[in-house]
Amino acid sequence: MTFVYAKCSAVERLDLWYHLYYLASDIELPWLVGGDFNVILHEDEKIGGLPVHPPDYENFVFCVNPYGLFEQGYKGSPFTWWNGRSNAECIFKRLDRIFVNLPFQNMLPTIEVGHLIRIGSDHAPLLTACGVQTTNFVKSFILLNFWTNHAIFMDVVRHNWEADFIGDPFLMFKQNIKRMKAALSKWSRETFGDIFKQLAILEDIVRVDEMLFEEEPTTENRIVLQMAQSELKKYSSIEEHNVPSMVTMDQNLELSRLPTNKEVRATVFELSGENASSPDGFTGLFYQTC
Repeated sequence: MTFVYAKCSAVERLDLWYHLYYLASDIELPWLVGGDFNVILHEDEKIGGLPVHPPDYENFVFCVNPYGLFEQGYKGSPFTWWNGRSNAECIFKRLDRIFVNLPFQNMLPTIEVGHLIRIGSDHAPLLTACGVQTTNFVKSFILLNFWTNHAIFMDVVRHNWEADFIGDPFLMFKQNIKRMKAALSKWSRETFGDIFKQLAILEDIVRVDEMLFEEEPTTENRIVLQMAQSELKKYSSIEEHNVPSMVTMDQNLELSRLPTNKEVRATVFELSGENASSPDGFTGLFYQTC
């Protein structure tokens, strides 16, 4: 393992690139290189501040590629460094990263890198999990309601709402929902890009704003915070209801009766458009719209 703490100057970092180059030429064993490289690798690894030009990072690119090193991706915010300022002066960059060579990847194919929350530093800690076996979590499908406002959303639904068999209506419905998840997920990636990566960026920015707010709270912010806390308490309180332990025979028959199509439709249109009534991720608005 080689740990990096690079210089701030691009000229001074040249010595580091040469040193890593000579190391790479002699290493045949599994190799991990990580730390603070003090430079980005792509233009999209920075927001805020002055525009980024290729000469600012191309030495890093040209030096890393011949080493046989590559990244395994990451989880968390795309940025690992923050300049400590807010508003127009706020800058985020990805300056910290982990590289591995092919023997390392073959030895530990399930390596995962996580960008943790910055605490007490302007850099985020990197957590690398190198377990031989890790639990594979299937990403849950989440229907985003703003999709329904897109011009071709309904076309995507119509083209994919068709089970490939005739049988039990509930099984056909389940098959349609399964097809919709795959179709809408693909359509969203092609139409809007990686929405959850964009959300991670926004969450990082909001977290910074909260940190600054805690350090220098104004009178106006205090009032807003108190109002928000009051609303939170109001909505988080749970009222207890006494449920009758007995019902009449007529009430029991009414409760046991199969609902009519009209009643089902009325119930569907009373669903909250923002909430999913089951773990499938489809909100009430999906059924009301489609």
